[in-house]
Amino acid sequence: MGIEVKVPDIGDFTNVPIVEVFVKEGDTIGPEDPLVSLESDKATMDVPSPQAGVVEKILIKLGDKVSEGSPIILLKGDADTKGEDAGPALADTAALVTKSEPAVAAVAAPASAATGASAISGSAITDFSQVHASPSVRRIARELGVDLTVVKGTGEKGRITKEDVRGHLTRAAAPPASATGAIMTGGMGIPEIPTVDFSKFGPVETRPLARIKKISGPHLHRSWLNVPLVTHTDESDITEMDQYRKELDTAGKEKGYRVTLLAFLIKASVSALRQHPEFNASLSPEKDVLILKRYYNIGVAVDTPDGLVVPVIKDADRKGIVEISQELGAISKKARDGKLGAGDMQGASFSISSLGGIGGTSFTPLVNAPEVAILGVPRSKMAPVWNGKEFVPRLMLPLAVSYDHRVVDGALGARFTRHLAHVLEDVRRLAL
Repeated sequence: MGIEVKVPDIGDFTNVPIVEVFVKEGDTIGPEDPLVSLESDKATMDVPSPQAGVVEKILIKLGDKVSEGSPIILLKGDADTKGEDAGPALADTAALVTKSEPAVAAVAAPASAATGASAISGSAITDFSQVHASPSVRRIARELGVDLTVVKGTGEKGRITKEDVRGHLTRAAAPPASATGAIMTGGMGIPEIPTVDFSKFGPVETRPLARIKKISGPHLHRSWLNVPLVTHTDESDITEMDQYRKELDTAGKEKGYRVTLLAFLIKASVSALRQHPEFNASLSPEKDVLILKRYYNIGVAVDTPDGLVVPVIKDADRKGIVEISQELGAISKKARDGKLGAGDMQGASFSISSLGGIGGTSFTPLVNAPEVAILGVPRSKMAPVWNGKEFVPRLMLPLAVSYDHRVVDGALGARFTRHLAHVLEDVRRLAL
């Protein structure tokens, strides 16, 4: 009997459309070979094969919508299975490979149940299977909303290349101007940026926007339009704390992990969230009730080759600096390898965007709604500080806390940020 391979755990998402089918009946596949690609409103995920085998039957087609447990292919069965359906067991071992995740000011878009709508130009999935183009070109066309059936191929035997797709976009005619000269507006009455043919002024190159940025764009826009954002800045003297961190890091390197400032920022954030629970909350859809969260899940921005993703450190209040450091190392590696699952990036109640490894003196992170606040951390620097008698060199860390002004007023924002700075200045306070 054939072995039924099903969609594994994909978090809270349901009715996710299939945007790519990588195999056909009769194909011989190996373990972890991609079978299909799913695209939710947050990410594109490949479903890999849980084992080697031969594809006996394809149970889905392009555009079908699937959820956890949906059968996708049938592998030729092993005689030793004696007719038992091994699908459920295989589904448990299969893992999703997440291609991209939307980031909102260095944080992921809020976790929510998928609507099942395609992220491709807001329209139905287009079947390019009969078009003379490679899978990668078809994927780019879907990302950019280009209909390959109207693109002329310049490759061998009329094959459509990536350059053909980009050229098609460049040559696309700008929408006609209003005869009356009226200003065209987008959502919420905001005037649209006019279309310009930049090629008239000099050479241009059309480069597809990275998927992670393409998908995150609407979330960034939504957060910017809906959240009345205020950013409060402060600084913390982390001289003593950093000395302690270096001691822990030296011991950790011998055991295969690193201890960075981020672990201390997570613990300090938990302390501040406990002291000021309004920051660990969300507004109800009706905007008349504040939902206070009694858990402390901290989202942490991770820089990857494909862009920023935000895995979540769950129950940070129950973990120490060393345990958090080890978890940060493991989940950051998963992020860089593109192996984060949907569950790894859901459930944050507060987020941190740390740019200390890159630089900067200050920045304004965008609140990742429906969260109500986010901590931004630039690079620390040595600075002369007056101790009452003389200037002494101290390691100072800038802090930038952005918050939703509907929930947090200026005084509360200042108190929260000062609490963060105060806790970081003395590691003994992290236990309080």
